[in-house]
Amino acid sequence: MRGIVKHFPGVLANDHVDFELARGEIHALLGENGAGKTTLMNILYGLYRPDAGEILLGEQAVHFRSAFDAIARGLGMVHQHFMLVNSFSVAENMTLGQPSPRQPLLEDPNTVRRRIAEISNQHGLRVDPTAVVWQLSVGEQQRVEILKALYRGAEVLILDEPTAVLTPQETDELLAILRSLAGQGKSIVFISHKLHEVMAASDRVTVLRDGRVVGTVPTRETDERALAKMMVGRDVTLAVAKGSARPGEVLLQVDGVFADSDRELPCLQGLSLKVRAGEIVGIAGVAGNGQTELEEAIVGLRPVKRGRIRVCSTDVTNQSPKTCIQAGIGLIPSDRYGMGMLPDFSVADNLVLSTHAGPRFTRRGLLNRGAIRAHAAKLVHDFDVRTPSVDTPGGALSGGNIQKMILARELSGQPRVLIAAQPTRGLDVSATEFIHRQIIAQRDTGVAILLLSTELDEVLALSDRIAVIYEGQIAGMVDRAEADLHEIGLMMAGRGGPARGAEAGP
Repeated sequence: MRGIVKHFPGVLANDHVDFELARGEIHALLGENGAGKTTLMNILYGLYRPDAGEILLGEQAVHFRSAFDAIARGLGMVHQHFMLVNSFSVAENMTLGQPSPRQPLLEDPNTVRRRIAEISNQHGLRVDPTAVVWQLSVGEQQRVEILKALYRGAEVLILDEPTAVLTPQETDELLAILRSLAGQGKSIVFISHKLHEVMAASDRVTVLRDGRVVGTVPTRETDERALAKMMVGRDVTLAVAKGSARPGEVLLQVDGVFADSDRELPCLQGLSLKVRAGEIVGIAGVAGNGQTELEEAIVGLRPVKRGRIRVCSTDVTNQSPKTCIQAGIGLIPSDRYGMGMLPDFSVADNLVLSTHAGPRFTRRGLLNRGAIRAHAAKLVHDFDVRTPSVDTPGGALSGGNIQKMILARELSGQPRVLIAAQPTRGLDVSATEFIHRQIIAQRDTGVAILLLSTELDEVLALSDRIAVIYEGQIAGMVDRAEADLHEIGLMMAGRGGPARGAEAGP
């Protein structure tokens, strides 16, 4: 890719970017949120057209009008959020979206299954072609996505945050598969915020900042700290600095809670745990094992069929979100866009969503706009929310700044219990560093924090105790000082031992 330029209204996403991918290499693409990585790869995959610059395959210039054009020339992209039809089999997903003249779903099923088996065996991607996607683990679905690209003849694979929802064992297996693919001559673009994975998997690293290439370096000639500095433009603290916890009284208690999923299937199955003042209890687990349902049950957004939830000695079981907030709960939701903010509301209005009706922000039943804007301006400053104005629509901010806006709102309410669900998902090292510092600071003031994260590194870095969730139950709980990465990974996959260390329930 030479001299790639891409403008969006008010934004120069790619500013004369050069990017080179060699045959048989894993080339990592790094950068902060908004640095232009995804835009660049969407151009390479034919989803966007560049305003300037050119793409060459070998020595031949190519012009992709769509993803079909890119696929036909041997490119495949595995998106961060899987593009699979859950109710279809693996084989049916393989044939969907095939460029004409091939006719999806009309190919001979036996031929499709044989071809999938051949590709699976060749590349070590073990998948049952007849399995229905929703029955597969997250790691297996990841393999299906890679298989789908290889089935279509991909020689170049673009992987966007491929390990975000995998267990440590699944991550190690995926990285081994990628190295094997590269050894067979496939070329791989590896987008990730996890610097240790970049160091372990890649041959070269290109870093983008503000739409420009900062540099390209051989991986063996750099380290995590140097890469982080290239991304951010300053030294970044990669290790979370925190002292020992001084736990106090139990502020959040979940006793034998049962709840159903949105599909009305059992999801939480007798889950129990306690969180004390001044400690962080991290919930480790593969996505889809009840984390979202637990988050929603605690804050009054999901009915509890059986069991009890107490916050600061108040029974909040099946109470409204307003009652839960009044009881002392603050929530950083896992879905920051759907649950955490209103995109068309201003930054100022988003910062008072849970407190706007109080006397501080109302006067004779009307909103006190001056007080709201002054409050917002202080929070924007204190939490380093990058926005042109407090009147800017919340949805116009980057993901990292939306997350800091939500954090500012929730912490300004001085919660006694903080539910932090996927607090840094998809965020760069700078935003992650900031949010981790804020969470630790809250713990040190005596807030009880329940951390729900599919990022095991984050759980290990922040938690004082770690509970592993599997199929809606606590599979085990350990003190952080005694945590064994391999054992936790096994429990996340349902193969671990019983709980030990601090108590998991009542």
